[in-house]
Amino acid sequence: MTSPPERTVEPTVERTVERTVEGTADRTLERTVSVVLAGGGTAGHVSPLLAIAGAIIEQRPGTRITAVGTEAGMETRLVPAAGFELRTIDRVPLPRRPSTDLVKLPVRLVRAVRQARAILSDAAADVVVGVGGYVSTPVYLAAWMRRVPVVIHEANARPGIANRVGARIAARVAVAFEGTGLADAVLVGMPMRRSIADLDRTAARAGARASLGLEPDRPTLIVTGGSSGAASLNRSLAAAVPELTAAGVQVLHITGRGKQVPGTDGAPLAAPGYHQVEFVDGMERVYAAADLLIARAGAATVSEISAVGLPAVLVPLPHGNGEQRLNAAGLVESGGAILVEDAAFTPRWIRENVLTLVTDPVRLGRMSAASHAQGVRDADRRMADLVLAAAGAGR
Repeated sequence: MTSPPERTVEPTVERTVERTVEGTADRTLERTVSVVLAGGGTAGHVSPLLAIAGAIIEQRPGTRITAVGTEAGMETRLVPAAGFELRTIDRVPLPRRPSTDLVKLPVRLVRAVRQARAILSDAAADVVVGVGGYVSTPVYLAAWMRRVPVVIHEANARPGIANRVGARIAARVAVAFEGTGLADAVLVGMPMRRSIADLDRTAARAGARASLGLEPDRPTLIVTGGSSGAASLNRSLAAAVPELTAAGVQVLHITGRGKQVPGTDGAPLAAPGYHQVEFVDGMERVYAAADLLIARAGAATVSEISAVGLPAVLVPLPHGNGEQRLNAAGLVESGGAILVEDAAFTPRWIRENVLTLVTDPVRLGRMSAASHAQGVRDADRRMADLVLAAAGAGR
């Protein structure tokens, strides 16, 4: 790889800080750090990005935060809601096989890199933080061209193409799981919201169940396929509802937006003890309310349930590059979760495995302890340390 051009020198940005030294006001100048964070599209990218941003502000108040995303991702809603500036660039898919997107890649990439360079210049960026996804590659390349250090966080056990590219030029590479194959990576865990990382499930259970319309003392199973839902999980769970509820289990079924599950009459499926919603705002309530969770094995889900010590049945996506199975491997091996293939997750499997588990508090207790022991609850702070050090502004 050829040497990049010299970094454009930006005007120094300073702010005045007053501090007391032995009772005397000492006015000093402290440089304001500018951090540009790249990533978006899904909550799996946006949530850790926002957690990192929050930890940076906590450690270094006054830091300028600029997030870079696209105009179509969840970041358009979540980043401004969190109080951070959002800039957008063109979406640049990185196809793995011949396609029209591959033909269009060079022109798209050049345009997006140009847009990213302008953002870095406007922000006088001291460091770029990338969490992967379509938006990250142009920002990584723009940072390399301007000699801005790059810090990468890879959420999945099997890295995506953007972070595989970015890791080659990064100053630091951080990962949520061991064994990613990225050179010189440091294990930090998954940055997550403090409301999840610091959750006491036992203390929060009664309030969480009440807020979700659940009874306080019944065995509680919660099923979710993520914000977009999972049709195969929805079908199998719906078919098993009669036997689950007949055994005294209450079920909260989070179907995903636009994926309401119908009953035989075409109306939304309804049964005593069965509650169906498309979305829950605040997953910490779900984690506190559940005795057992059934979910996909996305990196955020695996990391969050281990942080809070929630027993789980994990059903990896049957397509993709197999990263969800790898994400779940350590938690399953520890005894904190059970893994079942999507094709094997049938109504019969639920009856034979889930029904006995969710009504067995002793076994659930063992799983909870094993899960909690695997959890990392300070990844946001660890990332903030890496980022500020790369920016030359460590504490």
